[in-house]
Amino acid sequence: MRHSIRRGLAAASLLTVAALALAACSGSEDSGDGGGGSEDFEPLTSIKLQLQWLPQAQFAGYYVAQEKGYFEEEGFDDVEIIPSGGDIVPQDALVAGDVDFAIAWVPKVLGTLEATGVELTDIAQVFQKSGTLQVSWAGDGITEVADFEGKRIGSWGFGNEWEIFAAMAAEDLDATTVSITTQDFSMNALLDRDVDAAQAMTYNEWAQILEVVNPATGELYQPEDFDVISYEDTEGAMLQDAIWADTQRLEDDPAYADAAVRFLKAVTKGWIFARDNPEEAASIVYDIASNAEAAFPVGPVHQQWMMNEVNKLIWTGADFGLVDAAAWDKTVAGALSAKNQDDLELITTEPADSAYSNEYIEKALDELKDEGIEVAGEYTPIEVTLTEGGQ
Repeated sequence: MRHSIRRGLAAASLLTVAALALAACSGSEDSGDGGGGSEDFEPLTSIKLQLQWLPQAQFAGYYVAQEKGYFEEEGFDDVEIIPSGGDIVPQDALVAGDVDFAIAWVPKVLGTLEATGVELTDIAQVFQKSGTLQVSWAGDGITEVADFEGKRIGSWGFGNEWEIFAAMAAEDLDATTVSITTQDFSMNALLDRDVDAAQAMTYNEWAQILEVVNPATGELYQPEDFDVISYEDTEGAMLQDAIWADTQRLEDDPAYADAAVRFLKAVTKGWIFARDNPEEAASIVYDIASNAEAAFPVGPVHQQWMMNEVNKLIWTGADFGLVDAAAWDKTVAGALSAKNQDDLELITTEPADSAYSNEYIEKALDELKDEGIEVAGEYTPIEVTLTEGGQ
């Protein structure tokens, strides 16, 4: 298998596929594509996946699927995993036809769907929980969402701030009183007191600040040095990392729909491996990031922390990747109810029914179950002791 990773900054239901195939011609031959059933199309063997960020354990399942040959097992001989460093918007790359699948947060895509009128489909909801935190200094009086009013609240922007506004709207708070301050992808804004509360992910920036030496003690900062608000504990929680596909292409191209199922099978196996072998999965990603042209400078211990925390967001006891209708509705309702700091609505209409579908992931999971693979489960966390700089 040719492993192709661009190192730069940067499913289908059986009925649907069968109907499309029958519409194309009256007879079909077994393509041996591993997707189940016989089709009259040439299976795709080369695909591109656009990530939302640089190589890190947030995306371990995809890199593991590549390194362990799971894509090859599902009939792909060339899978290109394309990182982004903020220079590529995943859903835009998918709409443009530059890639076949993309990883992006649900609220970010909801904004794109409304703004542009394009159609994309969430074919697998990888993260089942929100991993976003708002972190402030202990004693500064920001211990709940109601304390945001009048404060400088840090965010990365680009849709990452939607949970802030959704959580405030749920408590009937005035978002125009908040000064949203753009922060970089570190915790320097909080350390330098440029913000009153900084945005952080459980699997990344939260660890980053705990990997910094407290000058007052000469030891690493400790969790008790900070107050932390988890959006998962609020009404503002939104669905995050999801796998997106081109809606029209799924409907019109049986080869693409078939590829979506096979792709999801490989990815599921990758994330199962990352769940059961978190240290090795973290090491795989660390090696890839270390050899990338551009990657956020974090050490191997940090990647272990990230792998540990990401697994907690994915493995909640349910089958992998299913879109939970209640969580989806909560995400949409939060976006519809919220206004930003400029008193502007985030979205004004509900997305089309095609914005998510469990058909493709369900078919992938059924085939994996038939192969004797357990696709559900909870994660047993490992012990990770943070070190300075995550080294």
